[in-house]
Amino acid sequence: MSPYLASFMTGSVEVVCGPMFSGKTEELIRRVRRAQIAKQKIQIFKPALDDRYHETKVVSHSSQSVAATPVNSAVDILKRIYDSTRIVAIDEVQFFDENIIKVVNKLSRRGVRVILAGLDQDYKGEPFGPMPHLMAIADDVTKVKAVCTSCGAPASKTHRKSTDNSDQVLVGEADLYEARCTAHWDYQPDDEDLLAFSTNIEAQEGSMTEVQI
Repeated sequence: MSPYLASFMTGSVEVVCGPMFSGKTEELIRRVRRAQIAKQKIQIFKPALDDRYHETKVVSHSSQSVAATPVNSAVDILKRIYDSTRIVAIDEVQFFDENIIKVVNKLSRRGVRVILAGLDQDYKGEPFGPMPHLMAIADDVTKVKAVCTSCGAPASKTHRKSTDNSDQVLVGEADLYEARCTAHWDYQPDDEDLLAFSTNIEAQEGSMTEVQI
């Protein structure tokens, strides 16, 4: 096998991540279209539960779109891959179960270029689903930012307007979410309040000990 062909067969994993409204899907579509121009065989997938804009298309907030196959689980992706496929793109990858990690690894070992787009954090600022593992095994990670709706600064957080529903997965758009910078992201979990309280107590006890000495 020639060095050129060996290089062509080498698989890779690319992750595009960030908060909502940061252009993750737009970047995924851009990479997909470049591959289509190069006449590379590509398949695009999306979680079936994400039907906000279209049931069978990946659609960005800026209304760019590309045809995709909706699937209910990560394993369903493997069942639908053609032998000739050289690139697999998966949008909203944070919604998939943990098996997506095995699927991505298997595809890259086959020599497939895998392009993933998803939220790296949920509205609580916690790592979202399989994203931490996918970012760890990725050959390339691109973190994109949105624009804070409060001050216009670069935003890396997703703010949920109402916390009546505390589920990590709650599909929605601008009706439920806003992009925020760290300064204007006002989610304050109870454990952080407790940590601050404990730190203050320890500081006070330390001061008392110093006085006694």
